[in-house]
Amino acid sequence: MTIQVFGHKSPDTDSTGSAIIWAWYLNEVKGEAATPVLLGAPNTEAAFMLQRWGFEQPAIIADVEADAPVVIVDTNNPAELPASINSADIRAIIDHHKLVGGLETKGPIDITVRPLACTATIMHDLMGTDADRMPDDIKGAALTCILSDTLEFRSPTTTPHDRAVAEKLAKDLGLDVTDYAAEMFAAKSDVSAFSDAELIRMDSKEYEVDGTKFRVSVLETTAPEIPLGRKDSLMETFKAVQAEDGVDQVLLFVVDILKEEATLLVPNDLVKSVAEKSFDASVEGDLVVLPGVMSRKKQIIPNLKV
Repeated sequence: MTIQVFGHKSPDTDSTGSAIIWAWYLNEVKGEAATPVLLGAPNTEAAFMLQRWGFEQPAIIADVEADAPVVIVDTNNPAELPASINSADIRAIIDHHKLVGGLETKGPIDITVRPLACTATIMHDLMGTDADRMPDDIKGAALTCILSDTLEFRSPTTTPHDRAVAEKLAKDLGLDVTDYAAEMFAAKSDVSAFSDAELIRMDSKEYEVDGTKFRVSVLETTAPEIPLGRKDSLMETFKAVQAEDGVDQVLLFVVDILKEEATLLVPNDLVKSVAEKSFDASVEGDLVVLPGVMSRKKQIIPNLKV
C-alpha cells in the first residue's frame, strides 16, 4: 500500500512542505511508494509555496483507514491528527515539537524529534548525502519551510543549524534569502479572501491549561493592520468557533514579523487574566501588545496560565 505522509490539521507551510519533501525521499531514494496528503486547506503562504515551485496541491483527507501505512510529520499530537490515527499503521514520526503522548503504533517505529525550528531541517539531516539529490522544487519547498518557521531567522526557535541549511539551499537555488522571504511574507499577509472563522483556524492548535481548553491561533504578517482592522468581527466569531470546535476560549495572536511583537485580542475578562498572568502584561481595552513574542511553540504555549 502507498504510504500517506501528512502533518497536522490547519496545515501551514512546514506541515505542507515537509509532507511533500518526505514523500519525495521515500519514493525516489528509499524506493517506497508514498504520497503527500493534507488534513485541511493550506494557508496562504503554503499555497504560495505550492504555486511558486510548481507542485499540485496534495489531496485533502478527512480520516485514515485501519492499517493504512502513514508517516506523521510536524506534529505528534493526536488532537491535530485524524480521528482514527491509532488504527492506522504509523511507520514513522518526524517532528520538532514537545512530546504530547496518546499515539499508539502497531510495533516499533522510527521516531525523530529534535530541538530545531523546522521539520524540513530535520529531514535534510536525516537524508544525509542523499539531500544533494533533491531537485530544485524539493529544495525550494525545504527553504520555504525553514524561512517560514524561523520567520526569516527572527523567531527565538531559530538555531544556527536551521540558518545554515536555509542559506545552503538558497545558494543552491540562486536565491537571495531576504528577497525570497519578502515574497513569502507578502503571500502570508494577504488574508482578504478569508472569512473570520477561516482566519481563526488558519494557523491554530488546541491546548488545555488547568482544565480550560484553548484554541491558540497565530497570524504571522507584515501587514498587521489588515487582521487588526477586523478585530471586532473576529472577536464576535470567537463564540461560534468555540462552540463548533468544543473549546472554551480562542486566543488570537497577530504577530508583526517586522516589529517582532504580537498583539493579542482581548474579548473578555478570561483572556485579560490569561494575558496578565502569562505575559506579565497590563491590559487596557480589547488589545494588548506583547513585545518580542513571536513563537507559539517557545513563548506562548509554555507560558499560558489561567
